[in-house]
Amino acid sequence: MKFVDEATIRVQAGNGGHGCLSFRREKYVPKGGPDGGDGGDGGSVYLEADSALNTLVDYRFQRSHKAPSGEGGAGRNCSGSKGEDLVLQVPVGTTIVDMDTHEVLGDLTHAGEQLKVAQGGFHGLGNTRFKSSINRAPRQTTKGTPGEVRNLRLELKVLADVGLLGLPNAGKSTFIRAVSAARPKVANYPFTTLVPNLGVVSVQAHQSFVVADIPGLIEGAAEGAGLGIRFLKHLVRTRLLLHLVDVAPYDGTNPVESVRAIVGELNKFSATLAGRERWLVFNKVDVLPEDERESVCQAVVDELGWDGPVYSISALSGEGTKPLCQAVMRWIERRAEEEADSPEVAEQEAALRRKMDDEARAQIDAIKEARRAARINDDDFDDDDDDDDVEVVYAPE
Repeated sequence: MKFVDEATIRVQAGNGGHGCLSFRREKYVPKGGPDGGDGGDGGSVYLEADSALNTLVDYRFQRSHKAPSGEGGAGRNCSGSKGEDLVLQVPVGTTIVDMDTHEVLGDLTHAGEQLKVAQGGFHGLGNTRFKSSINRAPRQTTKGTPGEVRNLRLELKVLADVGLLGLPNAGKSTFIRAVSAARPKVANYPFTTLVPNLGVVSVQAHQSFVVADIPGLIEGAAEGAGLGIRFLKHLVRTRLLLHLVDVAPYDGTNPVESVRAIVGELNKFSATLAGRERWLVFNKVDVLPEDERESVCQAVVDELGWDGPVYSISALSGEGTKPLCQAVMRWIERRAEEEADSPEVAEQEAALRRKMDDEARAQIDAIKEARRAARINDDDFDDDDDDDDVEVVYAPE
């Protein structure tokens, strides 16, 4: 199944049916009077969140969707039938944006949640409606109104409590395999992870959180290097970022420079996202001698001037992963309680997410525009932003 997290579609609601002009013609009734019925309303277009879906690939190939129109009225005061509403299923976590006005119409974050995106046309009136004491044979009718037409952009952002950051081969996929039932592909070459992976981490009974692993970043990602920063938008909904750092990289790179490179790309993408709660997690400490582990990690912390939480783990062996997950669970529960107790805190969190959404959308649009300009000026330009060739196998729950 191909993973597609963005699609553009055109939706058109059904037109309202016209009113009917008719007069009663019946034997032995010389003055039957008007009997034209009303038309039917046009069908509206809705988007509904479906937990069984996890990609927008269907809308990449079928981009036009139209609801049925209402039927016209008929004689004998018969009203036209109403057009059925069109309900389009989208994955949970889909944001709907009007491409013409750039207005965010809604955000479907719960299964079964619906959003009306195009209003059906209203029915026309038959001539019966215009009968009065001074107008016994009205010939007036009204036409049904046209249905609403909208060009929409669907943006899918995975729903997770915790997001993983790091360079390629920092051990993010290995970590998610170690703490959850997800089984993303793991290999010893860069960019093994091509699409976001989700895993549910069960700390104990009735205590769990969702962690998201996104493709690794490299320096220059904001300019399109590597896989770029397109998948960073999936971290917008997370509450906590875990920054995984390889303390013993095979290529001999400096862990301090690796951290600074990721932070730099994060700031280019969204300054608000870069300011989210972030923990430093040193991975692959099992390859270091036990008597050197603490000194090596502390040297990186000192050079960075880091004053936030720090954890040392080995995702491959599982060393240190349990205390880390327990600390994450406690932090998430404490944050959730604060939002439940204080509407102001909840509103601040919602405002932050909207701001991150806006910054992410603006940055991605700017990159796409730059690539579009480059493609126009250079016939040999290779647009790496086409994700139609990306294949993803979803891990079982």
